[in-house]
Amino acid sequence: MGDEVQTLKYGSWPSPIDASLAARHDGHAEFVGFVGEEAWWTEPRPTEGGRRTLVRRRADGTEETVLPAPWNVRSRVIEYGGHPWTGTVLDDGPLVVFVNFADQRLYRYRPGTEPQPLTPVSPVGGGLRWVDPRLRSDRDEVWCVLEEFTGDGPTDVRRVLAAVPLDGSAAGDRDAVRELTGARHRFLTGPRLSPDGGQAAWLAWDHPRMPWDGTELLVAEVTEDGTFREPRTVAGGPEESVAQADWAADGTLLYTSDRSGWWNLYARDPDGRERALCPRAEEFGGPLWKIGWRWFAPLDSGLIAVVHGRGTTCLGILDPATGELVDAAGPWTEFAPALAVHGTRILAVGASPRSAYEVVELDARTGHARVIGAAHDDPVDPAYYPEPQMRTFTGPDGREIHAHIYPPHRPGHVAPGDELPPYVVWVHGGPTSRAPLVLDLSIAYFTSRGIGVAEVNYGGSTGHGREYRNRLREQWGVVDVEDCAAVALALADEGTADRGRLAIRGGSAGGWTTAASLAATDVYACGTILYPILDLTGWGSGETHDFESQYLETLVGPLAEVPGRYAERSPAEHADRITAPFLLLQGLDDVICPPAQCERFLARMEGRRVPHAYMAFEGEGHGFRRADTMVRALEAELSLYALAFGLNPPGIPTLELVK
Repeated sequence: MGDEVQTLKYGSWPSPIDASLAARHDGHAEFVGFVGEEAWWTEPRPTEGGRRTLVRRRADGTEETVLPAPWNVRSRVIEYGGHPWTGTVLDDGPLVVFVNFADQRLYRYRPGTEPQPLTPVSPVGGGLRWVDPRLRSDRDEVWCVLEEFTGDGPTDVRRVLAAVPLDGSAAGDRDAVRELTGARHRFLTGPRLSPDGGQAAWLAWDHPRMPWDGTELLVAEVTEDGTFREPRTVAGGPEESVAQADWAADGTLLYTSDRSGWWNLYARDPDGRERALCPRAEEFGGPLWKIGWRWFAPLDSGLIAVVHGRGTTCLGILDPATGELVDAAGPWTEFAPALAVHGTRILAVGASPRSAYEVVELDARTGHARVIGAAHDDPVDPAYYPEPQMRTFTGPDGREIHAHIYPPHRPGHVAPGDELPPYVVWVHGGPTSRAPLVLDLSIAYFTSRGIGVAEVNYGGSTGHGREYRNRLREQWGVVDVEDCAAVALALADEGTADRGRLAIRGGSAGGWTTAASLAATDVYACGTILYPILDLTGWGSGETHDFESQYLETLVGPLAEVPGRYAERSPAEHADRITAPFLLLQGLDDVICPPAQCERFLARMEGRRVPHAYMAFEGEGHGFRRADTMVRALEAELSLYALAFGLNPPGIPTLELVK
């Protein structure tokens, strides 16, 4: 006989998914690679101060954490970092080179020994940084991107390709680092060496472009003494984004370009002839937020492992000779831009609405895929997980808006028959990014209590082609706000959500959209704003880091030409329009969206008698990584909704709102 169904109001259902459970499972395996025959990857440790460690999978299938605390394998190049490690096998075991977060130095590491520094301490705090390393065992060097700060300002920086000696001679001598390129371009990715070692390829771009706007694919001859001849541009441009490049085993240069309106895969033969390998109205690439992300990886056989899709992503194997593409079978509906290959083995990182990201190995010979690392282990009965729906809504001017809807869901519990559920619109960051359709226990934290979640991939999001992405050009704070409101109101109009109990929340660029929505619309009863941009003029004129310092030139418009637009759209300029209660969450070490923005915003809210709370966290940067921070943030967010919606969630500390 089954359990009796309980009738309780939405938002008051008891749930086994508490904030500490969600925090412990935040983050996922990310940068995969092979060290000899072994699979290695980076993995988060939220309960160890939010550090990232290296994990290896031994031949017997056991997993082993390689570096103990406090080692933290994470780069700060362009602040978002990128691939932070590389490795190989010598006669007496693995050799790994990695970036340590605390000092940003490169270290050489042999398991069983203490890591040894390869690069010097910077005279400017953290101002010598490295990313996307590749071992050149033939030269006893590691080639990578060097980011070097030349002054105290966030844009006083140069970036070059560099060769670091493996013998440690550069650990105390900056001059022992060999620069491979000049600082002609503002941004670049690490070099990829052709099979014969005679050519190197990399991507570069310059302000005001972001890498999804336009990049150049550069190729240079590599001389016998390991220096580069003058590079030439072979693809890309101001309105063509090349997201990744690599070499096939036969010397063909492969790259993803969005010249067709979609990031598709192209081949450039040694004689300069080019062809599209699998032209489709879907993406074989994405926005290059982290240096070293990979959407394709060529195998020795000539086949190519690809992460591709439209709105979601699959892992497949492409035959470039025929264009035939075969996807891996399995439960995964989303793959991260992380691939590595060795022989016929392909490493990837996949997830689904029922499983968090895990390390997947695909055998190119058999087509068999299996989980080999960071395996998803249900911390609670999966019956408590939400059951999302992929939906397309109609927004202003009839435009399509893509969204994931997560209705309230808890076994054995229903709400009174006449009650409609509260819903929270979740706004992803970027804004040039998207919300993937994967299991997120932070979402389950709300849905299992009877609060619905709507993730909106508003115009400007990736995964739907360049035209959809370009909708946000000069329209940030308009299209994103309109699209989120359109989805929220559509849910209310169709009887899915309670019109009087709609909320909005987001972090970073999503924090901007949240604050802008509270200032520009009357749709939401409250909002949660995490590490946001609030003042466009300040953020666009020196308050943020170099990578995004001119991002607003395309998102809002040229500051020199439309300064009024920057003020008109900024929530900080329109504190008087905000009447709904809000929660503001900020990391005090955030250099991307600095705390000064929050402080100015709050100063302008003074005397307005709008209930709000501000929580600032020491030791946290852009995006929270520590379990204790995430617990406090989640519980405070739920408490805000309880106060605004008249809910009674059991066991949650009451958030103190001030006026």
